Amino acid sequence: MASRCSGGEPAETFSGREIVVAIRFGDDDMWTTMNDHHPNPHPRPTPASPAKILRAFIGTFLGIGTIAIVDQYFLSDGDLTLVIGAFGATSVLVYGAPSSPLAQPYNVIIGHLVSAAIGVSVFQFIGEANWLSAALAVSLAIAGMQATRSVHPPGGASALIAVIASQEIHNLGFLYVFYPVGLGAVILVGVAWVTNNVRSEQRWPTFWF
Repeated sequence: MASRCSGGEPAETFSGREIVVAIRFGDDDMWTTMNDHHPNPHPRPTPASPAKILRAFIGTFLGIGTIAIVDQYFLSDGDLTLVIGAFGATSVLVYGAPSSPLAQPYNVIIGHLVSAAIGVSVFQFIGEANWLSAALAVSLAIAGMQATRSVHPPGGASALIAVIASQEIHNLGFLYVFYPVGLGAVILVGVAWVTNNVRSEQRWPTFWF
């Protein structure tokens, strides 16, 4: 079945499973083809195997548990909540999607360190936690991670925490970059290096630098 109109009105042609849309402008035809059986370049992922699910559970439990045990003696409850939240997001990548480029050790450690340093710098430059310092910290952290090939989404949280956390975190200054941020990132990577490789056919990490 086919029809054609002039004056900019669409005409539709149906041929089997292929739909062709034609628009006529004077003497020129513009054709757009939509093939409903074209293969999807991004198919839906299949469910993870029980072994991968168990490996991710154990890795996350050990990684987050270790960070929480260490940090609870040095951070207030509010700051602990913020820091654990950032590393919880890291755990989803490192243990739940270990083959992702964003989940490799370089991205995890350098991404967090760069972002934390930028967050501290922004807070010290502006001098208070407000909309400007929060927005600058995260946007500059993204730029910094892109420039250093270390894009790691939870790094944005490390930058933001440096601005919005309590005075206790602010008093750490650039020590915040190494503790709690740097230490936490190293702990997660260390645990992942063990749990992601135990009884696994796929080696982790896929790259170090």
